[in-house]
Amino acid sequence: MKNATLRQLKVFETVARRLSFSRAAEELHLTQPAVSTQVKALEGHAGVALFEQLGKKVYLTPAGTELLRHSRAIINQFREAEDAMTQFKGVSGGQLNVAVISAGDYFFPRLLVEFARRHTGVSLNLGVHNRAELLLQMAANQTDLAVMVRPPEGVDMVCESFAPHPYVIVAAPTHALAGARAIPLQRIVREPFVVREKGSDTWNSMEDGFGKRIAQINVAMEIRSTETIKQAVIAGMGISFLSAHTVSQELANGSLIVLDVKNFPLMLDWYVVHRKNKALPPVAQAFKDFLMHDGAALIAHFTGIVPAALHGPQ
Repeated sequence: MKNATLRQLKVFETVARRLSFSRAAEELHLTQPAVSTQVKALEGHAGVALFEQLGKKVYLTPAGTELLRHSRAIINQFREAEDAMTQFKGVSGGQLNVAVISAGDYFFPRLLVEFARRHTGVSLNLGVHNRAELLLQMAANQTDLAVMVRPPEGVDMVCESFAPHPYVIVAAPTHALAGARAIPLQRIVREPFVVREKGSDTWNSMEDGFGKRIAQINVAMEIRSTETIKQAVIAGMGISFLSAHTVSQELANGSLIVLDVKNFPLMLDWYVVHRKNKALPPVAQAFKDFLMHDGAALIAHFTGIVPAALHGPQ
C-alpha cells in the first residue's frame, strides 16, 4: 500500500459510499473508466479485490470494508490539515466547501459569484445533492457548510434559517383549474400529480403541506429530476408541488402558473447547517455571515420570487 495515492483513496471512498462506479464518476466529475482505473490501481497496491459485482450491484469485499475505514481516517486527517492551514490564510485565499440540496442550484451559483466578488482570492467548491446525500457529506466531513430546507435533528448540529422558501402547486396555463380560486385540498389531490421521489427534500416538504391527505394524492408519475417534472407539467401530464425558486423562470415566461390552493404557498425556510464541533475556516464563517445578512434579499433578487405575490392565479 506504500505506493497508493490520496487521489486513489478518495475515488475508492466515493465508490464505496455510493456503491456505484457511475454515480461516483458523476460526483467526482470524472469519466467512469477513469474511476475504474483508479480503483484497479489501488487494488493492485493492496494485492486484493476491494469490490465484487453480483448481478448489477456492486458490493465491498471484506478487504474493501477494512480499507474503507482506514481510507476515511486518512482523508479526514488530510482535510483537517488543510483546514488548519486555511486558518492562516484568512478569507482571501481560502477555499469555501459548501453543499446545497438540488432545489438550490437554480440560484445558489449566483450567491457564490456575489460572495466571490466581495472576497477576491476565494476558491469555491460546490456540491449539489439530494438531502440524504448531503447528510452523508456532512457526516463524512466532506463539506464545511450545507444549505437545505429540512435541517437534521440533533444536538451536534447548528441550523440557522436565513431566507424564506415557498413551495407552490404548479400547472400548465391551459389546465382546467387555471383561474379557479381557493381550491380545497380534497379537490386538488384528485388531479394527476408528477412528483419527486419519496425521500427527497421536495417530497418530504410535500408531506408537510398535504398532511394526512398525502396518501390520497393521485401520483401519475415519479421523477427524480425537477427539470423533467417541469417539462412534464408544461406538456399537460399533470400538476406538481415544487419549490417556487425552481420555477421562477417558467412563471415569468408564462409556461407555468401557480394554482390558488387553500393554505398554499407552503412557507418553509432555507437553513445553513454545520456540525457543532466543526471549527469553521474563516472563509466558511464569512460565507455563513453573508447568507445570514444578505441571503434572503439576494435570493429574491435573483429569482424574482416574492412569497406574497404567489397567492392566487398568476
